[in-house]
Amino acid sequence: MSSGTALVYDEEMTRYKLLWVDPACKIEVPERLTVSHTALQEEGLAERCVSVPIRQATDAEILLAHSEEYLEAVKKTPHMSLDELRTFTQQYGDVYFHPNIYHCAKLAIGATLQLVDSVMTGKVRNGMALVRPPGHHSQRSAANGFCVFNNVAIAAHYAKKQYDIKRVLIVDWDVHHGQGVQFAFEDDPSVLYFSWHRYEHQGFWPNLRESDYDSVGKEKGSGFNINVPWNKVGMENSDYLSVFFHVLLPIAYEFSPDLVFVCAGFDSAIGDPEGHMCATPDIFAHLTHLLKSLAGGKLCAVLEGGYNLTSLAQSVCQTVQTLLGDPAPQTSELNGPCESALESIQCVRSAHKPYWACLKHTVAPPVSEPSTKRCKLAEKEEGVQAEGGQKEEGDGQKTEEEEVVWMKPPSRLAPPVHTEVALPADLEVPDRCDRVRSSLAPTLEILQRLRDNFFEGSAEEDALMSLCSVIALFEKMKKQEIRNGLALVPDVSVAMLCAAQHARMSLTNRLLLVYLGDGEIPTYVTEDGKALVVQISSKEPEEQKSRYQVSVSLLKGCSDVAGLMQAVLCLLLPLAYEYDPGLVLLARGPGSGVGKAAWAQITSLLQGLAQGHTLALLQVRGTPRE
Repeated sequence: MSSGTALVYDEEMTRYKLLWVDPACKIEVPERLTVSHTALQEEGLAERCVSVPIRQATDAEILLAHSEEYLEAVKKTPHMSLDELRTFTQQYGDVYFHPNIYHCAKLAIGATLQLVDSVMTGKVRNGMALVRPPGHHSQRSAANGFCVFNNVAIAAHYAKKQYDIKRVLIVDWDVHHGQGVQFAFEDDPSVLYFSWHRYEHQGFWPNLRESDYDSVGKEKGSGFNINVPWNKVGMENSDYLSVFFHVLLPIAYEFSPDLVFVCAGFDSAIGDPEGHMCATPDIFAHLTHLLKSLAGGKLCAVLEGGYNLTSLAQSVCQTVQTLLGDPAPQTSELNGPCESALESIQCVRSAHKPYWACLKHTVAPPVSEPSTKRCKLAEKEEGVQAEGGQKEEGDGQKTEEEEVVWMKPPSRLAPPVHTEVALPADLEVPDRCDRVRSSLAPTLEILQRLRDNFFEGSAEEDALMSLCSVIALFEKMKKQEIRNGLALVPDVSVAMLCAAQHARMSLTNRLLLVYLGDGEIPTYVTEDGKALVVQISSKEPEEQKSRYQVSVSLLKGCSDVAGLMQAVLCLLLPLAYEYDPGLVLLARGPGSGVGKAAWAQITSLLQGLAQGHTLALLQVRGTPRE
């Protein structure tokens, strides 16, 4: 498997700017690029990346997504006078031209294609292209929304043509709808396009009916265009995660892409003058982590919007740091999605129910009267009652732009060792892992406690020492010596209880225990609320004994991969992120039926929690050695 993260950047793309007064365009400035790259340098992230040189795109590459007539028109802009540039600009919406913008736009495409080449040839596993001008609003024959050429649309066509890729996922988390990408692929079932965007019932730019949830694609592409409209501002981390868990990820796993693009617009972050959202920069670390589990980790992030230079730089750093493999930060307090976000999720799931098996059991219909529309009607009635429509101070309307303040994302500690494993001596240690070696032998007190609590009569030496290895892995995570661990044990049930007991006593106040299999878990594990247990099995459903003990029953057990992943994405992850554990314990019981691929996906997804502190337990006997 490839490793390494590419960073594609060149200062040349900063060499154009707005040459006249235009309130709509004044926020798109060269500093957007420079502050992002400077922040990566100051945080020591740029030097950890593989620097990839840029190049200019060819005409043939541009024509993958644009008409020849439009390309020839843009080619003339370097030779235009200022008045001619203004006249040329006026035929398009919310965009500006400059004598050097055609050159920069070709570099932006070339940088994106260089990133694709680096990922697809195995030079790196993933990467980010810091480019300007952005691209996702540009259409086949029109510039739009600061965008000249559609960088990601061209790159998706290029990847399919150059590398024979069958399925491409494009995730657009910019706060504006990327209508250019939607129009490029709306009848193409080989490209799944997902966009969330500020919409406000068509009241926000680009004010298109096609941006609503029921625009699902056309003809063969029906179901492959996913729009999640935000019908109010102020969306928070919980809202973003909920859309990932209940809409994007279930469909994306069913789609099974070969390559993932991110239209990485950070105007959806807090403080942005366009978005007015409240999601903090650290949420992009988690969104990136969740996407890394798709397509074998082949992910290309390409900069789009972002107009608050502080939150933009912080968000770029959070994204790149996750691409580099550093553990995601602890999540900010999650309060659950707001009513408007839940309504949008419900509408999207209902609209896409006919096209995706993962949504076939969706019961709720689209929301007929969204809460945000009710609020607007109430505001109109109040306005009519107030003579002259005058608003009084304190009625919720801002007379000036209020300054938004947020905490700088915390430092993300990366322990010197990524993974240690406790394996029988006859098994080789996997690549990029170390065999656990405890610096101190277990004390007599610990040995006696293990014998008393987990063994009846005399304990076999191997079984006893396997539990000591589990404890050693926990202690190393506690001291930030390792990020995570894996232990093969003679009896996974005993090891699981031992690990849970030790963790609750000495390592963390909040433990997430995920058990895949039909074994029994004593209720005392959760009785004090310091542990949340989620068990996925084929057992008959039982009455829930505690709010901290959740049992999911699948008819075919964990061998039902689709059902298992649905349970993980739509139930386990939402619960886990809200619970915010300090440690994750993942155990696979004997005969659970969990396949290698599903186990790898679940292990990867759970490492977004607890700063990556995850201990996985497998049983030696009756378990394939993998």
